Amino acid sequence: MKKLMACAVALGLGACGTVTRGTTNDVTFNSEPPGAEMRTSTGLTCPTTPCTLPISRRQEFVATFSLEGHKDQQVNVTTDVSGGGAAGFAGNVLIGGVIGMGVDVATGAALDHKPNPVFARMEPIVRPRATPVQRGRRGRVTTS
Repeated sequence: MKKLMACAVALGLGACGTVTRGTTNDVTFNSEPPGAEMRTSTGLTCPTTPCTLPISRRQEFVATFSLEGHKDQQVNVTTDVSGGGAAGFAGNVLIGGVIGMGVDVATGAALDHKPNPVFARMEPIVRPRATPVQRGRRGRVTTS
């Protein structure tokens, strides 16, 4: 019975990062000016910024921001081992062993998205000014 209980505890704690951090990460999207639409290369969208979405810790993507009268902006979002993820992963060495480390790697529990928050500075579209029309001596239109 004691062996069974010990195995149950080891399996329960086997994936420390997965248990303590989860398999998703809240990613916040901001723009200047606010109110841009944001869509990811994975199909997630926010109708207006700022917004926050839960995204799989393993998922890298490109966030595209769109706002009328502004150029679209793209931001690459990658994943990286974070301090909290590394601590959970290290806990596996002490308690969960190889199985726990495998689960954390498979679920991405040791990863965080970079950058987070994701920020886009929206650049206004500058439209060229129309060339002024001038009339010559005999009423003909000329341009400068």
